[in-house]
Amino acid sequence: MTSRPSLAIAQAARLQPITEIAATAGVLPEELELYGRDVAKVKLSLLDRLADRPDGKLVVITGITPTPLGEGKTTTCIGLVDALRRLGVRAAATLRQPTLGPIFGIKGGGNGGGRAQVVPMETFNLHLTGDNHAVASAHNLAAAFLDNHLHHGNALGLDVHGISWRRVTDASDRALRGAVVGLGTKDDGVPHQTGWDITSASEVMAMLALTSGLKDLRARLGRTIVGRRRNGGAAVTCDDLRVAGAMAVLLRDAVKPNLLQTLEHAPVFVHAGPFANIAPGVSSVLADRVALKLADVVCTEAGFGADLGGEKFFDIKCRVGGLHPAAGVVVATIRALKMHGGVGKVVAGKPLDPALLQENVEAVRRGCDNLGKQIENVRRFGVPVVVAINAFPSDTPAELAAVREAALAAGAVAAAASTHFADGGAGALALAEALQVALRQPASYAPLYSDDLPLAVKLEVVARAIYGADGVDLSPVAARQLDEFERLGFRQLPVCVAKTHLSLSHDPKLLGRPHGFRLPVREARLSAGAGFVTAIAGDMRLMPGLPSRPAGEDIDLDEAGNIVGLY
Repeated sequence: MTSRPSLAIAQAARLQPITEIAATAGVLPEELELYGRDVAKVKLSLLDRLADRPDGKLVVITGITPTPLGEGKTTTCIGLVDALRRLGVRAAATLRQPTLGPIFGIKGGGNGGGRAQVVPMETFNLHLTGDNHAVASAHNLAAAFLDNHLHHGNALGLDVHGISWRRVTDASDRALRGAVVGLGTKDDGVPHQTGWDITSASEVMAMLALTSGLKDLRARLGRTIVGRRRNGGAAVTCDDLRVAGAMAVLLRDAVKPNLLQTLEHAPVFVHAGPFANIAPGVSSVLADRVALKLADVVCTEAGFGADLGGEKFFDIKCRVGGLHPAAGVVVATIRALKMHGGVGKVVAGKPLDPALLQENVEAVRRGCDNLGKQIENVRRFGVPVVVAINAFPSDTPAELAAVREAALAAGAVAAAASTHFADGGAGALALAEALQVALRQPASYAPLYSDDLPLAVKLEVVARAIYGADGVDLSPVAARQLDEFERLGFRQLPVCVAKTHLSLSHDPKLLGRPHGFRLPVREARLSAGAGFVTAIAGDMRLMPGLPSRPAGEDIDLDEAGNIVGLY
């Protein structure tokens, strides 16, 4: 068994002590909590010390509708930061912490790859400082308190058929999507239907991503709704169960962003979880705020395409966090554009279709319909756009020229090919220069819809404006749920759509820029603590499954105890 190339590069890297990375970035020694030589947490007292310092400029890295392999938003974010620093710009990155599901499933880790990585790779992709475990522990503690309350007489009058609080685990395990707990004797609890979601889809994870601090997090936990009282009664919260304080204790350290470095020693703040197809899919507001006080330009990633992580970044994270992005970068690859143009097929875990490696300018042009729509999606929020063409050796000058032409026609400021995966920051210099041009243009960020619109209307706005749908079809269940959420006083919340990442629509088979479809919403969930309503579209699941050959089959320890097979 041999190590993957990116892992070999990471293991050969010479890291600077994280104390040096922090000092160069402007973090004081007393503001660090060290987790060994290479990782640290940053205390939130830094925000108080630098309260009067102007913020840097925030840049969101998003993308076209990706193939199952992903198109390299994380590597682009890292390479762009390294390139900006080569140009003399004080730049930093904020990234999400990966979940174990895709690491042991299909997609692999979330630290980038090649010469555009966050290191140490193994630490980043596995347990890091334990934040994901803290989120799962806090979430499942609430579930345990709820079931214990039922067992000891149910003084709150919880309706066992109205319990909305599920459990979570940080692994892809389809067998847990639906379950009945409490089976056995009367001492084993009260039987009721429930299930498990992946940890990154937990409302607690969303709270961690959107909170402004520990006091705010405690308040959010307290108002989190776990179920309803009998006969359509009032909501039951974690404060009602008297568990919110204990949950906050478990999250006391997790609320602090983690500090790591790129291969070129740029500071990277890693905080909160992934999965923009089923959750907000953004790193934390706190990580952004810390980085914006320390850097002139902060590059952050929003998961999947601009229709998912990008829209949620603008409509949820920036709205809740009071952030004002200055520019957006839309990442594209020639192979993905060819796929959207009707050529070739991409299957994770299998060799790339040879048709995607042959020059086909017309297919690229057809696929640029998707690129144009995603550029349009970012521009709707009032920020200038740069297109990053994540280049591969098989790309031809004519294909690259076709993408540039289409990008400019769609309203992008510029489009630049980037070879950061192979060349690190040196390969992203043209992209960094194009971004600097965009950052000199005025930005006028505004969310897509106002707070006071009905929830169903907000869904219509997102579906029509961002996905290109003809409208939304609510199931009877979803319609009742949205009406109930409004009756409870939550009309003002933004909406978070859970849908496939493989299409602008709800149907992964509809590539390019689909037309003539409606968005079917089968279920809605209220995240009162996090502060949004999730609408589940199509066949989307909040607990992924493993493939027939999981990536975890290749991950092991060699005889010296080193990790091998991670990618």
